[in-house]
Amino acid sequence: MRKREAEIDIGADHIIIERRYRALGALNDLLIAVWFFIGSIFFFYDSLMTDGTWLFVAGSLQLLLRPVITLVELIHVRKAYARE
Repeated sequence: MRKREAEIDIGADHIIIERRYRALGALNDLLIAVWFFIGSIFFFYDSLMTDGTWLFVAGSLQLLLRPVITLVELIHVRKAYARE
């Protein structure tokens, strides 16, 4: 199979790096869902509304982490390629 010019094969290192960042991204996404779900439930109760707002803030900050995780992965893969 012919590779496209943008594809670089660095073997097992790339697979290990990719799996670690995919796991980190999945954990981040799970926590985002948990914060927003719990925050939504808290909004049904006046006494918990402030806590719910903070959970929305936490979830929003984690949404900012998503592209950061991707960028760090790309940098890590590039460094692994440079070592080869």
